This record gives sequence, structure tokens and C-alpha cells, in this order.
Amino acid sequence: MSITKKISILFFISFFLMSIIGFWIDNINSKRIDALIKDKYQKIANEIFENIDNTDLINQIIKDYKLKPLKKLKEKEKEKEFLYYKKHTFGFISIFQEGFEDEFIIHIKYLDDEFILKTQDEEDINEKFRLNVLIFLDIFLLFIIFLYIIKLLSPLKKITKEIESFSKGKLNTRVNIDSNDEIGILAKTFNQMANNLEELIKTREELLRDIGHELRTPIAKGKFAIEKIDNFSQKELLKKIFSDLEILTNELIELEKLNSSKLEITNFSAETLIIESLSKLYINDESKIKLSIKDDFKIKADLNYLSVALKNLIDNAMKYTNSFPITIKSKNNEIQVINEGKRLSKELDYYLRPFTQELSQRDGFGLGLSIVNKIITRHNFELHYNYKNNHNIFSIKIK
Repeated sequence: MSITKKISILFFISFFLMSIIGFWIDNINSKRIDALIKDKYQKIANEIFENIDNTDLINQIIKDYKLKPLKKLKEKEKEKEFLYYKKHTFGFISIFQEGFEDEFIIHIKYLDDEFILKTQDEEDINEKFRLNVLIFLDIFLLFIIFLYIIKLLSPLKKITKEIESFSKGKLNTRVNIDSNDEIGILAKTFNQMANNLEELIKTREELLRDIGHELRTPIAKGKFAIEKIDNFSQKELLKKIFSDLEILTNELIELEKLNSSKLEITNFSAETLIIESLSKLYINDESKIKLSIKDDFKIKADLNYLSVALKNLIDNAMKYTNSFPITIKSKNNEIQVINEGKRLSKELDYYLRPFTQELSQRDGFGLGLSIVNKIITRHNFELHYNYKNNHNIFSIKIK
């Protein structure tokens, strides 16, 4: 999960919790304030109602509580929801909210006497309003901080994309971010590292080409000189030595090229891959190979390199089989190379390292499976080994 998604989840959780807390606090304050105001003005209203005949006392109560007498109620005020209402034999007492809920109307009627009194602004309600504003500002600030953090982290997406591009072999990839914070330093550091790696890889490729050229030249001269030797046994021995040296040189160069070369991705079928692999082996007896293409699925990969990997598996199967034919099977997005023989004495990982093989007296230098592993890994495919019914089964799992 990306950092942006994680921060978004944390923000929405925080936003949700803060909203619930704000609503809960507002609900508690509303109930508390309503109860206090109701008790306060209910006491005033009852006091006026009980002294309805004492004009001086009523005037004093109005003065003490800073109430404002009104002549009559407006039509819209008559439709207000009562905070308190009590009916008496010859009248009633009602209290309801006015305006923005910071003023109240006390309506008292007894026979022909009627009082309509408007209260002053309630400080508790104003404090409640200020508290609600602060909670809203907190939520708004949280949202602003979230947007700011997302903006700060947005260059990381670009850096990640460029690093992925660089890892896939696009060595000229650079990150263009001009800032003085840690992300800017990260981008500059990556660019410096990319420059150094690109130079190092180019230097190694040039050295590899030079070494390959310098080694092939004396090998070719040696092969030519061998033909002038009359002693048959010495001639065959030297041929074997130069042939091994040429194979080792080619395999080492191929192994190193895999570290820096760019894959040429195309679409092809499993059958095409198998045929391309067999064409690299120059098999003189086709009866040694049995094909079983049950599923000719499509593959998106580098045909040249993947055919080299499959060719090496087929070559190993032919070298180490107890009997022919070996089987090449295609099914369920998987290509299997099957031969009859003994189970490998060690785990597969052991043979994937360079210069390791089952029997030292066999031909080869133990680089075949190492090359296979590098090619499979570069494609993000999987290499598996199973042993079943006296048969070794090497499988390339195509994702």
C-alpha cells in the first residue's frame, strides 16, 4: 500500500472520530444548556405567575433579570417549538427559543393579564457556539494539513516511477525535482547515483567487449594451429581444451550481459519459444526430443533470452538423462523439461549459483542454471524443480 493511501486512511479515520467527538460534545452541551436555561426561566416564569397581581414585584423581577417586555407575539413566533409549556386553570406559561438560540421568549397569561418577555443573550449559548466553531476549525485545519502532506509527498510518486524505470534498464533516467527539503536531497542523491552507475555499467560493458574480443582471437588462432599437429591424441585433447575455453568465455560474457542488457519485450506463443530454443541446440537426432504442447499459451517476454534459458534446461536434461527421449511439455502457463534420472542431491538454490553442478566429471562449467535463473528473474517468472516417478522436472512458470 502506498504512503498516500495510508495517510488518506489515517485522515479519514481522524476526520470520522473528530466529527463524532464534535457531535457528541455539541449534543451534551445542548442538553446541559437547555436544562439550565429551562430551570432558570421556568423559575422566573413561575415567580411572575404567582405574583401576577403584584405589579411592582413583577417590574422588579423584569428589571433584575433584564427582561424586555413585548406587546405581542409575531405569527412566526407562535409556531416555535416550546422549550417549556404548562397550562393552568385560567392561563398558561410557555417558554421557547428566539433568534439564533441565544434569546428566549417567556409568555405568561392569566385571565386578562398577559406578559410577553424577551430574555437577554445567553452567554452559555454563545460559548457553545464558539466551541462548535473551534471544533469546525480543527476539522478544517486537519483537512488543510492532509492536503499539504499529500502535496509534499507527491514528488515521491515521480521518484518511485523513475527508480522503477532505471531498474528496468533505462539508464538515462533522472529525477527533475527542484526543492531544498529531504525529498529534493533524495532526488539529487538518486541522480548522482544513477550517473555513477551508468558510467560504471558502460565502462564494464566496454571492458567485457574488449575481453571477449581479446579471448576469442587467441582461441581462434589456437584452433587453427591445432590442425597442423599430426599426433591424433594430442590434437583431440587440444581441441577439447580450446572448445571448453570458448564455451566458458561465451557463457561468462552472456552471464555478465544479463546484468545490464535491456530486455526486448514482445508477444509470442509457447510453441514459438520451444522451437526457437531447439534451434539453438543443433540436435542431430530428433527422436531424442518428445514435444507435448497441450496449451499453446501466449507469452510476453524477450524471446531471445527466454529461449536461451529454455535451451539450457533442455541441454542439461539431455546431458544428465538415463534414457531418451526427454519431454518438453507446455500446459497451464508453464513449460516443463522432463528427463529420467536421479534426484538432485542438493536444493535447487545450490545449482543456481555460478560454477556449481551435480558431477564434476560431467561436461560444462556449472553456469547453465545460473544463466537460466538470471533470465527468469529478469522476467519476474518462476523456476521450479520437482522429482516424480524417477523423473526430474524443471518448470518455467509464466506469470
